[in-house]
Amino acid sequence: MIPHFTDHSANERTYLAWVRTAISVMAFGFLLERFDIFLLFTSRAAAKVTEGLHTQASQWLGLGLLLVGALMIVGATIRFYRNRKAIEAADSSMYGDSWTARGMAVLLVLMAIFLTLYVARQIAALS
Repeated sequence: MIPHFTDHSANERTYLAWVRTAISVMAFGFLLERFDIFLLFTSRAAAKVTEGLHTQASQWLGLGLLLVGALMIVGATIRFYRNRKAIEAADSSMYGDSWTARGMAVLLVLMAIFLTLYVARQIAALS
């Protein structure tokens, strides 16, 4: 029997949840990076010139989300091994949130706000 098996399996489930979330963020970043193709197709289908249409921001934001997803996997891996070591240790330790998780959350919120404003501006340029 593996000592503290339930703790280890909970740690692994949490790690896998972080990895799934990171993959989703990266997939959304890839989709957003390709958002310019949709905007160009829409403007051509509308058969009108859209001077206020900017596609560079979606490419940079998409690349940023790809980077954030990769950093999430790195952070999740570090956290997994740190928690694994704490579970196996004989002494008890405090469980605390890391500043990197908070920083990533703030970064994602800022990206979401920027994306909302960006899409609203693009929709306004198309109409």
